[in-house]
Amino acid sequence: MIKIGIITGSTREGRVTLDVANWVLEISEQYQGEAEFELVDIAEYDLPLINTVPPLMLNRNYEDANTTQWSQKIDELDGFIFVTPEYNKTISPALANALDVLGPEWNNKAAGIVGYGSTFAVSAAQVLRLKLANLQIATVASSGALSIMTDFVDMTEFKPADYNVPTVLNVIDQTVNWAKALKTLR
Repeated sequence: MIKIGIITGSTREGRVTLDVANWVLEISEQYQGEAEFELVDIAEYDLPLINTVPPLMLNRNYEDANTTQWSQKIDELDGFIFVTPEYNKTISPALANALDVLGPEWNNKAAGIVGYGSTFAVSAAQVLRLKLANLQIATVASSGALSIMTDFVDMTEFKPADYNVPTVLNVIDQTVNWAKALKTLR
């Protein structure tokens, strides 16, 4: 069974990332393939700012217990769907740090992206794709793009339009298929 983590992209107070991630998790229940999905909230790991030698050099021997728990969680997953807000045309510092504190745990896995922002998080998704490629994570072509102007009430209450569901299902399907294929490399 393929395991896909739906990873939140923000830790700030008042964030809507959890609402969007839970919506993606609800949509995953419609998926007809062989996969398990779980919400992975980066805020729960309270990761320290990366302040060590490159993680690849640590060989998974992290000094911080929270980073070790994060490493174990990422290790058990075959793929990811990143739910990312767009902050200043990029991903949040918390998401960047959550990616950067680890090394080989990410390698040869698949990822989909569901972004939200004033311009559908297009720039954030592009930045995230580049970052994920450097970590040897293959990103699928399809991505979810939500607007804080149309998919949120007063830019704070998440109320997605129904037409977003087929796109997110496509992200899920592609991510699962790629995760299955890439599992053979690990």
